Amino acid sequence: MTPRTTAALMITAAVLVNVAFTGLATVFDYPDVLKHPAADVLASFRATRAAVTGWFLALALGAAMLAPIAVGVGRLSSSRPMRWAVPVGIAAAAVQVVGLLRWPLLVPGWAATAAGDDPAAAAAAREAFGTANRVLGTMIGETGGYVLTAAWTVLVLAALGTAFAGRWFVVLGGGSAFLVLVGVLSPLDLPVIDAANFVGYVLWSGWLVAFAVVLLRHVPRTSASRLDERHAHPGR
Repeated sequence: MTPRTTAALMITAAVLVNVAFTGLATVFDYPDVLKHPAADVLASFRATRAAVTGWFLALALGAAMLAPIAVGVGRLSSSRPMRWAVPVGIAAAAVQVVGLLRWPLLVPGWAATAAGDDPAAAAAAREAFGTANRVLGTMIGETGGYVLTAAWTVLVLAALGTAFAGRWFVVLGGGSAFLVLVGVLSPLDLPVIDAANFVGYVLWSGWLVAFAVVLLRHVPRTSASRLDERHAHPGR
C-alpha cells in the first residue's frame, strides 16, 4: 500500500464517519436514543429502519477503514512502537465494526418481534436488545474502540514523533487520543464525559485528515528506512 493510498483512506474514513454520525443523529437521535427504554428505541428503529440501517453500514465501513490505514501507516517506520501499532489499529477497527453491525444484522429482527402480538417474545426481544447494547455496544464497540483507537494513536505518535510533521502533530494527536479515551467513563453518565469524548473524536478526525495531507505533500514515496533515518538525523 502506497502512502497516497493510505492518505486517501484516512480522508475517506474521517469524512464518512462524521457524515454517517451526523445522519444518525438527525434521523435517529443517536447516540442519545440509547438512553431511552428498549421498547422506545426499537419503535424508533422500525420507523426509520432503512435510513438508520444505511447510516450504520456507512459508519461501520468508515470504522473498518482503520485496519488498512494501520497497515499503511505501519510502513512509515520499522520502530518497535509502530510494530505494535499495526495490530492495535486492526483490533480497533474490528471491535468497532462488531459493535456497529449489530444494528443492521440483529436489531431488525428484535424490532419486528418486539412489535408482535406475543408478549413473551416481545419481552425476550427487548431483553436481547438490551444485552447486545451492553456487550456488543458498550463493552466491545465503545470501550474497546476508545481504548484501542487511543492506543493506536499514541503508538503512531511515539514512532513518528515531531520529526514527521512538527510539534502540532503530536499535540493534536495526543490531545484527541486522551479525549477519546475519556469515553471509557461514559457509564458514569456524566454529561461532561460524553461531550469530551465527542470533541475528542472531532479532533481525532481532524488529526487524521491533517496526517493525510502531510503524507501527500511531504512524503509521497516514504519508505520505512527513510523515515527512520530522519528520526536518527532530525537535523537533516
